[in-house]
Amino acid sequence: MTVAAPASGVARAMPSSILASTRVVAVLRAAHAREYAPVIEALQQGGVLSIELTLSTPGVFEELPLLREKFGDAVEIGVGTVTTPVEAETALDLGAAYIVTPVTDPGVIAVCTRRGVPVYPGGLTPTELHSGWKLGATAVKIFPASTLGAGYVSQLRGPFPDIQVVPSGGVNIEDVPAWIKAGALAVSLGGPLLGDAFRGGNLKELTTRARLVRRLVDEARS
Repeated sequence: MTVAAPASGVARAMPSSILASTRVVAVLRAAHAREYAPVIEALQQGGVLSIELTLSTPGVFEELPLLREKFGDAVEIGVGTVTTPVEAETALDLGAAYIVTPVTDPGVIAVCTRRGVPVYPGGLTPTELHSGWKLGATAVKIFPASTLGAGYVSQLRGPFPDIQVVPSGGVNIEDVPAWIKAGALAVSLGGPLLGDAFRGGNLKELTTRARLVRRLVDEARS
């Protein structure tokens, strides 16, 4: 893991090569984590390779090692909705590739920076986002992003020119190009990407949506 030292002197784990290449995070929530494998496979076929398993889904810690064994290095699997340092330590001990949290918790960030693992803390206000960045976040998660819009990125870059952001929460597929063009490191998509995949939906359609998102990202980058 490449690590950079921000101005504060705290080590900052850099984004993975997978995320730097694909620029999309799929956020998974289901009735139980045992439902995740076929959905991850469908996303992988569509080129979405960074997967966030949310702790609001039962069974994540039990299934995480099994999913890592199944998919290996073909996808990166992180754990989200982490709100305590203990949860962060547990997720990393089980092999999480990165940690996502809906809040700016210094203890969670400290666990990840100490272990050299990417961390994406959530915030909404400039104070919250700058606090997470200053503590060594890989990027700060704008949450909920749908309340602000992509123009918020350029506004943040005024006082904080180096800050890296990932919008999450209510980001629709059609919103993806605007966020990428605004300079977001990546986009985080839940329901608009997953659709009815966990309710018996057609997984081929999920793969099609994943390919569409990747195409929109690539076009926006070029």
